[in-house]
Amino acid sequence: MNKKIVTLSTAILATALFLSACGSNGGNSNANNAAGANQPAANQPAAGNGATAATPDQGASGAAGLITASDMSKLPDVAKQRTDTIIVGLTDPSGAFTPYFQQSGYDGNVSSLLYTPLVRVDDKGLPIPGLAEKWDVSSDNLTYTYHLRKDLKFSDGTPLTADDVAFTWTILYDKSYDGDSLVNTLHIQGGDAYKAGTATSIPGIKVIDPQTISVTLEKPNASALTLLGSDVLSKAYYGKDYKQGQLDYMKKLSGSPLGTGPYKLEKFIPGQEVRMVANENYFDGKPKTEHFIYKTAQGDTWQYLETGEVDYASFTATKENIDKLKALGFVNILSYTPSTYGYLQLNLKHPALEDKLVRQALTYGLDRQSIYVDAAQGAGQVANIPSSPISWSYTEDGINPYKFDPEKAKALLDQAGWKAGADGIREKDGKKLTIHFLGSKKPETDIFIAVAKEDYEALGIKFEPEVFADFNALVSKVEGGDYDMASFSTSLLTDPSDGLLQFVDGEIPGYDDATFKELYDKGLATSNIDERKAVYQDIYKLLNDQLPVIFTSYKKSVYAYNGRIQNLSVSPFNGLAPSLPSWTLSQ
Repeated sequence: MNKKIVTLSTAILATALFLSACGSNGGNSNANNAAGANQPAANQPAAGNGATAATPDQGASGAAGLITASDMSKLPDVAKQRTDTIIVGLTDPSGAFTPYFQQSGYDGNVSSLLYTPLVRVDDKGLPIPGLAEKWDVSSDNLTYTYHLRKDLKFSDGTPLTADDVAFTWTILYDKSYDGDSLVNTLHIQGGDAYKAGTATSIPGIKVIDPQTISVTLEKPNASALTLLGSDVLSKAYYGKDYKQGQLDYMKKLSGSPLGTGPYKLEKFIPGQEVRMVANENYFDGKPKTEHFIYKTAQGDTWQYLETGEVDYASFTATKENIDKLKALGFVNILSYTPSTYGYLQLNLKHPALEDKLVRQALTYGLDRQSIYVDAAQGAGQVANIPSSPISWSYTEDGINPYKFDPEKAKALLDQAGWKAGADGIREKDGKKLTIHFLGSKKPETDIFIAVAKEDYEALGIKFEPEVFADFNALVSKVEGGDYDMASFSTSLLTDPSDGLLQFVDGEIPGYDDATFKELYDKGLATSNIDERKAVYQDIYKLLNDQLPVIFTSYKKSVYAYNGRIQNLSVSPFNGLAPSLPSWTLSQ
């Protein structure tokens, strides 16, 4: 609504989004749990690094959405003086940089450069070779055999073999493993017995020779190829103190990772930066740029970019932002729609939010168009399902758009038994209808709070916002259960099942639906795209009706980067990581 946009115009400045790309296919669910949509030829060649993302927004420049720098003479001196270092902004990593033991998707940003998975995915989300040069899948879709490249090494120069892969899969079945990897849900033969502590090995995992390993499942799973084909941990380094049932020591090693990626961790300074240096043992050749730094200090994104303190930053794709970036002269600008979705997490353990009618009322009664589209000058789209529009599973057929309708919202609240009290706030069973909202400190949150407060109080709902400058503090409060609603967005999603993880792994308190679980399993039981698409459409209709979360938006972004950087591309499913080893700084 225009009245809201006018009052919020001072809040919509540059979006303080540093970087939202994440890696680590089978690691933390807040990072990117990649899962292949089907099984292309195992020897499919890897995608090249020279082009822009496969799905950049067309039309901004006429050249795949890329606007090139117009005046490099404006480049700040501090950026000109960097000859072997590229700096990119990143929000709040915790320092847990070992895959499978990460604390957030921001940790995944770091580990995506420190590790390379067995199987990567291309710009269409399909599997391509990583550390494994090829693979075989049995006709019954139960046995996966991975063939490793020859002479693979960890960053310390020690060899990587099938034993390391076997060790990685095994510890994910350890009963003490409490991370978010879904490898231990794949039902590897013998895995459940190992998890229960009644077996000392997993017979479904077989090391055939130093370069070959196979794994056999008890039932087919369409995500298995890339989920199993995730990052590999060194058995010599991470396994030297391993005893079955005791993995606490692994968390201590998360701050000193030994990986296989293009870069090695040099130093992590909390609240300031993550320093990395090129890995001379990287299987695809040492990266072109010697040093890479994630700048993690809080500050104004525009200022960092304008002064040359960072070489790359992300903003919402508003005309205002694009015009301002063009005026800088020294940055290339790439418009881009990532494979993510935003949502308002609801605490379904709270009595009011247990009721679907209340959740539907909260959705009808919130002007999402104003918040996520109008206030962003069109740089967004309202979301109603847990899938990105660029996904092959995306649909709007049979999906309720929940267009802003305060009268419909009031009727639903009345139906749910929430009646206005003497002070105008709705009550039921002697309790007032209150929404305790948690959000991160950024301009979009200011916009949300202003609109939500107006909209919800008009419905007779008391809205109590709480804003956190530190993202990890927000997550801790959510984990403690002291909230009703919290604003989040997913990390990059590859397979449709990725967008559903939070509904099956307990991340949404109080959501446990048998029909959903049955459909979720059905969607993974086949590798046929058409069959899977039909299942996911049923899932989207179910979640669109149940609303265990309120889906909010799909963001349209622009990435601005120093015009000296060559060979940069952004993948809709992998972010920066695939092209970064090829980045160079022109003189």
